[in-house]
Amino acid sequence: MMSSSQIKDVLNRLARIKGHVASIHEMVEADRSSSELILQIVAVRSALNKVAQIILMAQLEQFQINADSGSNYETELANFRKALDLII
Repeated sequence: MMSSSQIKDVLNRLARIKGHVASIHEMVEADRSSSELILQIVAVRSALNKVAQIILMAQLEQFQINADSGSNYETELANFRKALDLII
């Protein structure tokens, strides 16, 4: 579970990503150069990676809390590994 500050950070980043994707759409319609498009796509990809990192760190924090509270360690670890595998 993410904290309220993490949620706010993720939502702000997603709003910026949404704007960048709209700009890419407009660039394609305007037949902008491939290098300009690729540069913007790489920027969006990087921004999405940062969002995934924030979410993954929140899950890691929750995993640690749950493991410390006596929750099923193996289940928590398996859930964390699934999320990590999706990112890598």
